[in-house]
Amino acid sequence: MFRKKDFMLVAVIIVTAAISALLLMSAQGGAGAKVHITVDGALYGEYSLSEEQSIMIDGESGTNRLMIENGSAYMAEADCPDKYCMDHKPISRGGETIICLPHRLVVEVIGARDAHQPDVIVP
Repeated sequence: MFRKKDFMLVAVIIVTAAISALLLMSAQGGAGAKVHITVDGALYGEYSLSEEQSIMIDGESGTNRLMIENGSAYMAEADCPDKYCMDHKPISRGGETIICLPHRLVVEVIGARDAHQPDVIVP
């Protein structure tokens, strides 16, 4: 039923799909990736993931401290009652977020490709 060429064709398709998936995942983070911080829907700031730093985020609802280390960001401190944002794993890839609902704070990673470049240009 199946021939040797059929198996080779399936193997080539699987390898091509795996390489495409790896390329897409690597394009979402890495060099040039930034952390985009909004408080109550307004832009608080953008910070590079390649630069290690501690960012104090003071809002009307409270204070958070975001740490950027080793190309990823995590919430080190929060004075909200539940502190769920501190339990979130470090983020480093495009589209990943940390959200603190009591402080109306959103931290999102924007990959180098995502940072103000359209996906498609339509004439």
